[in-house]
Amino acid sequence: MKKNNHAAEGPDGLVYTARLPLPSATLNYLADLICSHMKKIRSPWRAPPAGKIATIVLAVLRCDQRPGDLAGGNGIHRTPVTWRVREVVGLLTARVPRLNRALKKIAREGGGIVLMDGSLIRTRRRTGKDNRKNYSGKSKCHGLLVIALTDDRGRLLWVSVARPGRTSEITACRHEKLIAKLRAAGLAAIADLGFVGLDDSDPDARPAMITATRARRTGP
Repeated sequence: MKKNNHAAEGPDGLVYTARLPLPSATLNYLADLICSHMKKIRSPWRAPPAGKIATIVLAVLRCDQRPGDLAGGNGIHRTPVTWRVREVVGLLTARVPRLNRALKKIAREGGGIVLMDGSLIRTRRRTGKDNRKNYSGKSKCHGLLVIALTDDRGRLLWVSVARPGRTSEITACRHEKLIAKLRAAGLAAIADLGFVGLDDSDPDARPAMITATRARRTGP
């Protein structure tokens, strides 16, 4: 990964090398995904090669590197960098497992619970009206909210779509209809106190939510 120094502009700018805090398996996986996509669309050649594209995209997604800096450091134009990032995000999105399939898989394997939590992905402050909806009053910063489900060992099963930071965790879960889908799969979710009140639609139905305090009370 290379990046231009902000203090120098133009072709004579300084270039330095940095290290991405990611395993090589992530780079290889993304490079193979890009190669498979190139074969599918019958694109015999692409500059830069798949390995470098994967490195550039990971630098943008993981470290929020500026596309213009990465383009200058790698001898390409900024526009292809933006295209590649959008293309790879689309490829990764297409491989995300659907919620119903993930829950059915846990049920088939004999599991009875999943772990649920929300996470705010910090973003830069935007201008205009878009700035307000991405501000999280809970975390006091700008970002996008995602809901994640894991199995009882903490292995990631599913991640929701990113919603504006001002969205509460309960609202995001209701948009995804998580309680109904959990109940349909015969599973229950363990979550923290931020999800209290989510499973209150039908008191006579099988509980689909176990909050942190209830889990401590029913424990040994």
